[in-house]
Amino acid sequence: MFQKTHFKLLGISSLCLLSAGCTEKSNDSSVKLPSKPNVIIILADDIGYGDLSCNGEPTINTPNVDNLATQGVRFTDAHAVAATSTPSRYSLVTGNYSWRLNDTHIAAGDAAMIIQPEEYTFAQMFQQAGYTTAAVGKWHLGLGSARGEQDWNGEIDYGPREIGFDYSYIMAATGDRVPCVYVENQQIVGLDAENDPIAVSYTTPFPGEPLGKDHPELLTVMKPSPNHGHDQAIVNGISRIDYMKGGEKALWLDENIADSITAHAVSFIRENKDAPFFLYFGTNDIHVPRVPHPRFRGKSGMGPRGDAILEFDWSVGQVVQAIKDIGAENNTIIIITSDNGPVIDDGYMDQAVELLGDHRPWSDFRGGKYSNFEAGTRIPLIVALPGYTQQSVSDASVSQIDFFASFAHLIGDNLPKDAAKDSQNQIDVLLGNTTVGRTHVIESAGSLSISDGEWKYIEPSKRPRYNNLTDIELGNDSLPQLYNLKNDIGEKNNLYLDNPDKLNELKNILESEKNKF
Repeated sequence: MFQKTHFKLLGISSLCLLSAGCTEKSNDSSVKLPSKPNVIIILADDIGYGDLSCNGEPTINTPNVDNLATQGVRFTDAHAVAATSTPSRYSLVTGNYSWRLNDTHIAAGDAAMIIQPEEYTFAQMFQQAGYTTAAVGKWHLGLGSARGEQDWNGEIDYGPREIGFDYSYIMAATGDRVPCVYVENQQIVGLDAENDPIAVSYTTPFPGEPLGKDHPELLTVMKPSPNHGHDQAIVNGISRIDYMKGGEKALWLDENIADSITAHAVSFIRENKDAPFFLYFGTNDIHVPRVPHPRFRGKSGMGPRGDAILEFDWSVGQVVQAIKDIGAENNTIIIITSDNGPVIDDGYMDQAVELLGDHRPWSDFRGGKYSNFEAGTRIPLIVALPGYTQQSVSDASVSQIDFFASFAHLIGDNLPKDAAKDSQNQIDVLLGNTTVGRTHVIESAGSLSISDGEWKYIEPSKRPRYNNLTDIELGNDSLPQLYNLKNDIGEKNNLYLDNPDKLNELKNILESEKNKF
């Protein structure tokens, strides 16, 4: 199933070109950093800082994540680049800020691949260094070379393979968007294309195909929240965004998504135990519709959203166990993080609001997914290399944009001149050798904001201040916003009038970054 491809190093030494500060743990010179460790990024979907128990909320229990945190570095000031899925993932994979482009908004189910052929990716960097690479699970970066022209019944012409992934087993779109199928190496899994071809439309319903808004009696698993748009094609008793027909044998069963993608992640690990590998594992949990497997239902006391967090934790445990099974525990860097902040009601009537209780997915932060406030992009981050990293909590300012340059430095890859232009080498920070992180972090949620770890500036915007459908403050204001995060982590007191020098300092840095390329 997994095809391994070998690549020449293009003149780059196979030995890791590391500085002295990276080759040895600063507080234990006897512990050497592996020259080419395996790298696994477990990218959760919509999990907030407070959704993992190691970050201090007593209302949830994530033992597998917590156990990994005891073997690595847990960050308190880590950020995704954007407060929504597609732009966040684009930035992680390319090392370029998504807000520099106009086509990196939330991707529709029939969106073309938003990463262009000329863009050098994280996966290509690992390939060039001799790694076998895989993308498993949530993708949401588009597929195919042109929107709406994917050959769903044959082979998709442009996908993970073309941007550096040797193997892929991904969701075609998102859990709430059609088509509701898995795509393995750019072909739909289990499709009987000859007798039951699949058809997808993001413009026009298919005659004779029932829609959720017209046939609520068919929504036997979950009903949509009003006005979110999840009321169109019905798949497995759940209505989705837009329209599809056919492909009956290929349709996923929502309660089995975590099992399926986790099994493929584990298989990739086991089948590539004899050479370095990079695994990008995007979980569907805890994105809507939240339909955890029956073995997790009712376990959290918070309904499907809380149960999906437990399912995510189970997936983490399966990956960690697979690494132990192949004897690579001390040669594998595992990163746990999320694409953006939390949302409670994101379009389905799953009682997430009613059953939330005292749980605080956003922790002490304001806002959530979609928001310029901190909870929009301040996400969980744990980096563990058992045997090398030691249990610690870091308040360094870090960004997912820097994964690219950091791991390029770690494995000795010389990046092309125009690659990962916004990424910085922060490998010492990520591995816990220093707590001196970025001088500033830039965040995007329609508007741009910038933080230096103490002060945060949000650009003025005429966008809405509040999303009543998700009950999230979006952090937009026609006035400049300046917050002292050390004294006001909840961003309640706008100090822009009292601190003009700091306001101008951060504003000028942001303008300089915007005009850099």
